[in-house]
Amino acid sequence: QTSVCSISIGCLSHLVNSLLDSGPRTSLPYRATGSRTDWNILSQILIGISILMFLLMCVTSTHSCQASERCVNTVGSFVCERTVTCPAGFQLRNQVCEDIDECMVRSHNCGQRFACENTEGSFLCNPKQRCLTGFTQDSHGNCIDMNECSSLSDPCSAGFHCINTVGSYTCQRKVIMCSQGYHSSPDGTRCIDVDECQTGNHGCGEGQICHNLPGSYRCDCQTGYLYDALRQVCSDVNECWSYPGRLCAQTCENSPGSYQCSCTAGFSLAFDGKNCEDLNECDSSPCGQECANIYGSYQCYCRQGFYLKEDGHTCEDIDECSQNIGNLCVFQCVNIPGSYQCACPPNGYTMSTTGHTCRDIDECTTGVHNCSTEQTCFNVQGGYRCLSFSCPPYYRKVSDTRCERSGCPANSVDCQTSPLRITYYQLSFQMNIVIPTQIFRIGPSPAYRGDNIAISITHGNEENYFSTRKLNSFTGAVYLQRQVRQPRDFLIDVEMKLLRQGAFTTFLARIYVFITSNTL
Repeated sequence: QTSVCSISIGCLSHLVNSLLDSGPRTSLPYRATGSRTDWNILSQILIGISILMFLLMCVTSTHSCQASERCVNTVGSFVCERTVTCPAGFQLRNQVCEDIDECMVRSHNCGQRFACENTEGSFLCNPKQRCLTGFTQDSHGNCIDMNECSSLSDPCSAGFHCINTVGSYTCQRKVIMCSQGYHSSPDGTRCIDVDECQTGNHGCGEGQICHNLPGSYRCDCQTGYLYDALRQVCSDVNECWSYPGRLCAQTCENSPGSYQCSCTAGFSLAFDGKNCEDLNECDSSPCGQECANIYGSYQCYCRQGFYLKEDGHTCEDIDECSQNIGNLCVFQCVNIPGSYQCACPPNGYTMSTTGHTCRDIDECTTGVHNCSTEQTCFNVQGGYRCLSFSCPPYYRKVSDTRCERSGCPANSVDCQTSPLRITYYQLSFQMNIVIPTQIFRIGPSPAYRGDNIAISITHGNEENYFSTRKLNSFTGAVYLQRQVRQPRDFLIDVEMKLLRQGAFTTFLARIYVFITSNTL
């Protein structure tokens, strides 16, 4: 069997023994005599050859090192080491390139008049004796003139050439002759064109454009100008006269070399610079309230309740109350911006659904009065009255407003002649009532043929506001005969004497008369 092992002397010896034990004898270069010793000698020869081959692997180039590496033999093998190459002026030491001090090892070539100065990778030879400005030392240390014209970069400015002198140099201007319309270049080597248009050295006048030409220039008329051969000038073209009605939609205004379109009031110039568009003046809020844009103008108008003043812009409130248009309110008109409101007296009234008239509040019905249980509430315009209907002695109350005599002592003449019945009435009128006016009628009920009455006011008419009148034999009336100038309450006693069948019977009507304000 063939064994696989690493490359070593022991492995080669093992390989030879395997060949001796199992391989055919005819495979050897000579035939064995059957002695074991011969085979031992052969194996030793092969082992020696193998060892020699390993020792010579780096020499025979049978190694695997790269070109940048060197082969180093080891016992039974080899190693590859990286090769380090140092540039000139350096030497390899411990695999590191170090600078060679040529001045110290005296490997420089500086002369006797020079001092050696070591640099990284090289050296310098510095002269021991310095030369004056404009001179330099040669290789022998002698001071010689320096040619600044060749050694310096651009020693002279453009337009000058360099002339070397001993220890220095001079700059001399280059001389070049150019024809009219040209001047020499900054370096003085050539002639270049003079741009008269840019420098302003031209004769072009107003309305002309300068065009530069080689060695000269040309004057052309600007757009909007025409050349006047007689005066030899460029004259402005009035485009508005030349093309009337074709350039601008409304107004054309000539300008030097051109024209401008403009628009009348109420219009603005369109984007094309020619047509006019209606200007919406309402965008700038010129009106006090509402603005309506119209073609070329605008119109201010006011909301309801306002009128437009003479300036045509400001709106003024209409005072409907002062104008008293159609008696807007029954009691009081209150003007507000743009309208009005009707108001009622603070007490006793409420505004009706129409918003113009005041409706009396019936405090007696709504129960918002302060009358006691013994009193009777009577509603009047704008208020109420608490009335007490009491019966005098010898009378009995037969209803809320009526008392009847119930019996008199035999010896009481006053009681026997007093009214048979006392009845209470309540009347309410406004101060603007027409005078005279009948406010109350009185008579027997039922009335019979032959009845005759007499009426009079026995109490409460001290100022003669009231009067009585007999209408017929059985009917009488009470009149208000004087104007009442302010709200006032009256209580008058109206007595009616009835003559029936030869006997007199007296009746008393106690009348509450309430005169209220006429502002409603």
